[in-house]
Amino acid sequence: MAALRAGHIQQSKDNMPATELTVTSAGKVGDKELLVPTGVEGPLLPHVQDWVTAKRTARIPVKDVSTSFLVKGIKQWSVFEEKKGSKTVRTVFKIT
Repeated sequence: MAALRAGHIQQSKDNMPATELTVTSAGKVGDKELLVPTGVEGPLLPHVQDWVTAKRTARIPVKDVSTSFLVKGIKQWSVFEEKKGSKTVRTVFKIT
């Protein structure tokens, strides 16, 4: 299984559980948008790739935009965008 192509996520054969986060934007830091976790954490997945595979199996295109964001207090994260109608929905995961 190929690793996600974000600079802060490296290919690993280890289990990399991911937790979905609820975040709000806190402005810009340099050329990146700063996201701050708010509220309760979402479901825990064995691997973020499981979520991506489920979306793609359902023919829902998702795009990894992790390199455009920083998440406060999180060392490893992944951010995906998908279109829902006329809106763009971002899903953020904390890689643990």
